[in-house]
Amino acid sequence: MTQPPLTIPSAVEIEAAEKRVLPNGMALYTLPANDFEVLRVTFVFRAGPSVQRVPFSASTTANLLAEGTRRFTARELAERLDYYGSWYDVNLDRDYAYISFATLSKFYRETLEAAAEILLHPVFPEDELRTYCAKRKQRLLIDRQKVDVRAREAFARALFGERHPYGISYDGALYDTLTRADVETFYRTHYTAENCFVVCSGRITDDERHAVAAIAEQIPHGAMARPEFPAPQTTHEVKVAHAGAVQSSIRIGRLLFGREHPDFVGMQVVAAALGGYFGSRLMQNLRERHGYTYGVVAAMVNFDRAGYLAIATQVGTEATQAALSEIYAEIERLRTEPMDEEELTLVKNIMAGEMMRILDGPFGIADVTIENILCGTDNSVIDENLRRIRTMTPADVQRLAQKYLVREDLVTVVAGENGN
Repeated sequence: MTQPPLTIPSAVEIEAAEKRVLPNGMALYTLPANDFEVLRVTFVFRAGPSVQRVPFSASTTANLLAEGTRRFTARELAERLDYYGSWYDVNLDRDYAYISFATLSKFYRETLEAAAEILLHPVFPEDELRTYCAKRKQRLLIDRQKVDVRAREAFARALFGERHPYGISYDGALYDTLTRADVETFYRTHYTAENCFVVCSGRITDDERHAVAAIAEQIPHGAMARPEFPAPQTTHEVKVAHAGAVQSSIRIGRLLFGREHPDFVGMQVVAAALGGYFGSRLMQNLRERHGYTYGVVAAMVNFDRAGYLAIATQVGTEATQAALSEIYAEIERLRTEPMDEEELTLVKNIMAGEMMRILDGPFGIADVTIENILCGTDNSVIDENLRRIRTMTPADVQRLAQKYLVREDLVTVVAGENGN
């Protein structure tokens, strides 16, 4: 099949976010897009699970911010946001909490009034805490009955070690011992100006900018939350027995580096070739040729202080060893045989197209801006990353595969019946 000509743009111009440092030291970034009658404001706090001292305190704090404040109950806050068609969202990764508010521009004052209550004056009611903890404990118990979850947690432990903040898995029973004092302490320690920046996108005039700044300036001072992490302790082969499983969940990968590394984008190309799209090598092999699975994915994963390659799939128990052999074989083929130019062109087109899709709108640009800020760069890196993708050659892909995908360096985790 003849692929269409390479359509990666020669350059992408994304305006740099306007940065203003507030009196409390917080940075306020704005990305005006005044053709859109919407506004989104995202407060990014270094308040993910990797910095918590008490198990589950990070996620509990973030998810209870809107469950009651000094002025409003949880229901009153929800009704207020719903009335104006506003949107409130909480997301966490291993390192950060992302608290977002989105609204039609004409209702920005009312929405930001609710935002100020949620961010500055949460009270973490005891009854809401106990309800949340009971639900999350039950949810965790159910999730850990799934072979895929068992494999995901075991893979993190295998990469980093069971005591590393990126590898640790807590017993759900610890939700029972989490107290309101624990949550309040986490909030006071981590929801501070030193651990936060804010990004606004959409229709932004001086009025919106001043209104957001008025909230951000009230976020109190505190210590920078960046505890020391132990060195990763990697285990290369792990089997997790899951009685009664009819499928095996497989994870293969290795610790590498974060987005700031010069080979990160190149390894994204390698991962995409292996399992980054429907026609990728592993999909063609495991699904189309052998029928072992419905899907397989490969990707580079970035944390604040680490990055890794991960390949993930689920196969029937009886096909486990055969599937492992095929995955290893595809990795080795990438190391020993240069990619066909036509295949590499397709991978480049898919990656560039996905990047363009993400950048199609002010909120997508804001998300990418946040990633870039967290990586210590700015939006000029978008064009640089596209250039790196555009100039990748089959020899570059092979060189990276040879350097980073040595069989002995790979971590393999299999969860299933008797660990196979």
